[in-house]
Amino acid sequence: MVVGDFPIETDTLVIGAGPGGYVAAIRAAQLGQKVTIVEKGSLGGVCLNVGCIPSKALISAGHRYVEAKESEDIGIKAENVTLDFSKVQAWKESVVKKLTGGVEGLLKGNKVEIVKGEAYFVDRNTVRIINENSAQTYKFKNAIIATGSRPIEIPSIKFSERVIDSTGALSLQEVPKKMVIIGGGVIGIELGTAYANFGTEIVIIEGDKEILPGFEKQMTALVKRALKKKGNVEIHTSALAKGVEETKDGVKVTFEAKGKEQVVEADYCLVTVGRKPNTDELGLEQVGVEIDEKGYIKIDKQCRTNISNIYAIGDIVPGPSLAHKASYEGKIAAEAISGKPSEIDYNGIPVIVFSEPELASVGYTEQQAKDEGIDIVAAKFPFAANGRALSLNATDGFVKLITRKEDGLVIGAQIAGVSASDMIAELGLAIEAGMTAEDIALTIHGHPTLGEIAMEAAELALGTPIHIINK
Repeated sequence: MVVGDFPIETDTLVIGAGPGGYVAAIRAAQLGQKVTIVEKGSLGGVCLNVGCIPSKALISAGHRYVEAKESEDIGIKAENVTLDFSKVQAWKESVVKKLTGGVEGLLKGNKVEIVKGEAYFVDRNTVRIINENSAQTYKFKNAIIATGSRPIEIPSIKFSERVIDSTGALSLQEVPKKMVIIGGGVIGIELGTAYANFGTEIVIIEGDKEILPGFEKQMTALVKRALKKKGNVEIHTSALAKGVEETKDGVKVTFEAKGKEQVVEADYCLVTVGRKPNTDELGLEQVGVEIDEKGYIKIDKQCRTNISNIYAIGDIVPGPSLAHKASYEGKIAAEAISGKPSEIDYNGIPVIVFSEPELASVGYTEQQAKDEGIDIVAAKFPFAANGRALSLNATDGFVKLITRKEDGLVIGAQIAGVSASDMIAELGLAIEAGMTAEDIALTIHGHPTLGEIAMEAAELALGTPIHIINK
């Protein structure tokens, strides 16, 4: 410790101010704790700054652009639709700025001390927070680690000016003529869709048999069909990226598919093959926090590590990299520190893709339930039989409700279709509240709304559908 560096004491120290960290800090403060949050970058973390929010802003802008150009089938024709991409980017940044400013206001409003810098553990009750101007020691009773994740770099395909990660793709100042995307998972499909809508020719290289591995094939097939229908998207599955050569003004990407080696030239190569936890520069070895072989921190049902006063949440613990998972875990950890019996239950956490159409899943899938030997009813109701979907000219998709056969308990749901990201909340609530198909069917849904599709699926599960023939 340097001379004059007197330790500052706090009850709970939160490391990282992303959607996990800032939520944990606010909840801990609400429960009476003196809280300090430390962040080396911008408040809001990856999600608000270079992830969830800016990507959805670009996706939204892309939809507006396509709708302006392609609404002739409903009697609307626009002449000379133009795209000012610099203005799109400026609007996207304004959305980000509003939200990050809001986070700062919420933290200050809850009397959370905000410290800029990087935290390094000294022992189980002490960290050093270092920034370009100073170094300060903090003593804490409990700590919550919420340092998030970063894109995985393929050893043979290094990031560069033309080989970019998701952050680079979100900050491009021009619409590329052509882009190769290595990885057809959530991030690759979302950003690929956005740029395809802006006019970029997209080539997707996915190692799995299907894009969006983890989702049911009947869901991903809709996305695949919609992408191919655009006319400027090429998809290669069961394909292996072998290397990228950077040229003067672009890239040459070599990959193998169906036993044949191919080379594609493009302006950029976007690599989206997953993310890795930021656990390697915290000094966790000083404290003895257990980490698995992939760098994830092991936790119990209250997000507690093997060191009883140190907790971990978000992308640095096992499970999907989801902002809402991190926020949920942040609340659990803060409440556990306050002595509450809060515990993790991941069954009600939805997984969402902002593709075309949108995909959302919560609880058990049909296959997962069968694999566990649960006797189920899988009731699938199409968007095409819903008045609101027809009036939106968005009839691709379905709601599938997974219920336990013996008592009708809702244990899972999958939605493919417009606004699936919003609709899944009702079915997540049904799982969380222990509701049955009958409970959903008896809930009066407004007409005409997309929400009615959940009600119709519930009636189908009961064997008494109105707007579809029961087979």
